[in-house]
Amino acid sequence: MKLSNILSVVNQVEKSKFINFLDRVCSEAIVHDKELAKRVNNLDGQIKNASSGEIIQLFELVLPYFEKSVKEQLAMLGAQATLLTNIVSRDGNCIARLSWIEALYIKEWNAIDSQSKEVKSLILESLNAEEFNASKRLETYYSCVKEAYTNDEKNNRESRITDDERSILNVLANKLDITAEHRSAVEHLVDAIPQTGVQDCLNTLREVGLVFVSRKNLTVYVADEIVSMLNRMQGKELADKHLLRILRTLSDSELSNILKTHGKRIRGKERTEKVAEIIKMGLHTSKILQQDIFNPDTNINDRKERLKTLISDLDLGLEKIGTTLDERTDLIKSSLNSSADNEFNALSATGFKELFSTLKTHFPKLTSLLHKDFEIEENEELDVDKLRALSITPHDILYMLSNEDIKLVRDSMGVSKRGNPRLIILESFADATDKLIENYALLAKRDLTGLKSEGIEIAETDIGIKFEEVTKAIFEQLGLDVDEDLRRSINTSKDKADIILSLSEDDIIIGEAKTCKNGDFAKYSTTSRQVKAYVNRCESSGKRVAQVLIIAPSFSTDFVESAEMDTEINISLLEAAGLKQILDAFKSRRNPNFSAKLFTKGGLLKADLIAKNV
Repeated sequence: MKLSNILSVVNQVEKSKFINFLDRVCSEAIVHDKELAKRVNNLDGQIKNASSGEIIQLFELVLPYFEKSVKEQLAMLGAQATLLTNIVSRDGNCIARLSWIEALYIKEWNAIDSQSKEVKSLILESLNAEEFNASKRLETYYSCVKEAYTNDEKNNRESRITDDERSILNVLANKLDITAEHRSAVEHLVDAIPQTGVQDCLNTLREVGLVFVSRKNLTVYVADEIVSMLNRMQGKELADKHLLRILRTLSDSELSNILKTHGKRIRGKERTEKVAEIIKMGLHTSKILQQDIFNPDTNINDRKERLKTLISDLDLGLEKIGTTLDERTDLIKSSLNSSADNEFNALSATGFKELFSTLKTHFPKLTSLLHKDFEIEENEELDVDKLRALSITPHDILYMLSNEDIKLVRDSMGVSKRGNPRLIILESFADATDKLIENYALLAKRDLTGLKSEGIEIAETDIGIKFEEVTKAIFEQLGLDVDEDLRRSINTSKDKADIILSLSEDDIIIGEAKTCKNGDFAKYSTTSRQVKAYVNRCESSGKRVAQVLIIAPSFSTDFVESAEMDTEINISLLEAAGLKQILDAFKSRRNPNFSAKLFTKGGLLKADLIAKNV
C-alpha cells in the first residue's frame, strides 16, 4: 500500500509519529544541505499542517537522510527490532492485524531459536577441526559477530553492532557463504532476541517512522516506499516474490547448480523443493544471475546470452537489454523492482477479478497457497481489492503456481499451448476486457440481446458491476490513475463509490457508472445523495474533490438541468458512447493530448469536441 493511501486511512494521531520523525530528519538535513533547504522552503506552511501531498513530497526529498537516520536508530534498537523489520517488510505483510504480527514473530523466533541450537552444535564440532569446512566457516563468522557485539564493553559502552560493523559482517557472510537463516541464528546466539515485547517494539518502530499503527482497527500498516527502503538496508536486491519468478524460469540444472555452489544436497530433490530452499537461503540475486546458475567453466559471452534469454522469458519489456553482464543483471533487478504499477495496469479491474475467479475455479488450492506463501492471516478473506492493497499483482499470483501447476491450469482453461503459459493466461483476460470495451454502449444500455449477438455471455445481475469495471478499464487506457487503494479505504458498507481518479496526491475526481435499460437516466435525487456522501468521505480523508463525473447511456433533460443547478458539488455528465468515442480518438493519435481536466468542465460534456482535441 502506497504511503499516500496509508495517510488517507489513518487519523491525525496515528500520522503524528511519522510526521514528527520526518520533521526531525528534515530539520537536521537542511542544516547541511543548502540545496535541499531551498526545495523544502518551497513547500508551504508547517509540516504538521501539511497536506498528504506535501508530506509525500517532503518524504521523497529527504529520503536519503530518512534512510540514514533509520539505519542509525535500528542499530541502537537491537535484534528484536531487526527481526520485526524483517517480518513487516516481507511480501504480504504490509497490512496486518497486531495479533497476526505477534503470531508471525513467535513463529519466526521459534525457528531461529531451533536453528541457533543446531548452529551451536556445528560450531562446537568445528573447534578441533583442521579443515576449513562449513562448520569452521560458521565458527569464524560467530567469532566475528561476537567480537563486533562485545567490543563496546572495552570502552564501557552498551554492547551493540553498529551500522559500519554490520556492513563488514555482511561482506564476511557473503565471502564465507553463510546463508540468511544461519546469520540470524548466529546473531541470536550472540545477542538473544527477546521472545516477548512485540507491541512495545512496534511502537518504537512507529516512533522512527517505519510503521503506522491504527489503534481503532488494531492494524499495522507499512508503506510500499518503506518496504523498498528496508529491503535496501537489508541488502535484499529483490523481494522474494520477484526472485521466485526468476527461479521458476530457470532450468532444473541451473537450480541444481545454485544449490551445488553453496554445498547443498540435490539428489532426490523435486524442483519445487529446490526453489523453496534457494529462497530460504537469502542469496544475492546478482550472484545467482552472474555465477551460481552456471558451470564454473562457462565463458562470459555465454553468461550474457543466457541473461538475454532470461529477460525475454520474463517478458520484462525492456527497450535496451544492456551489453555487459552487470548491465543486464541490473536491468533485470530494476525492472522487477518497479514492475507493480505496470502489472496492475496490464489487466483492467474486470480482467483481474475474472482472472482471480477463474484461477480459483481451475486451481482450488489458490487461496490457501496465497495465505501460506504471503503469510496472510488465514481468516482474512482474499479478493482483488485486498490483493491490490497488499501489492500482489496478477503476475505475482501466477508465479505462485509451480510450472507444472500453471500448465495444468492452462490446459483446463483451454487456452493456447504455445508460448509462456502465464503470459498466455494473462493475455486471454486482457482480450476479454477489450471485447467488453468494444461493446461498451450495449453494456451501458443493458442490451443482453445485442451483447449475446457479439458473443458476450453475461448474466443480467452482473451487468452493473461489469459496466463499472469496464469504465475503469477505459480510464486506465486513457492513462488516468484509477486509485483502487483510495477507493477501498474511503468506502464503507453503506457508501461505496464506483471509481476514484487521482489527479495529484490531494486532488481527485469521483466517478459513478450508471446503466439504464429503457430511456434516459433520470434518478437525480438518489444519485446526488450518493455522490455527496462520497465527497464528504473523501474530504474527511484530506482529499480535494475537483469534480464528480457521472457516466450513463444518456440523461434526461431534468437530470442535466438539476446537475447544472446543483450548488453543493461540481458535477459533469458524460454519455457512455461519448466516453468510447474519446477512447477511440485517443488510440488513433500517435501522440494524444489528453488530460483528466477535460472532465471537469461541468454539465453535459461534449464528447465529440473532447475527442476532436485529444
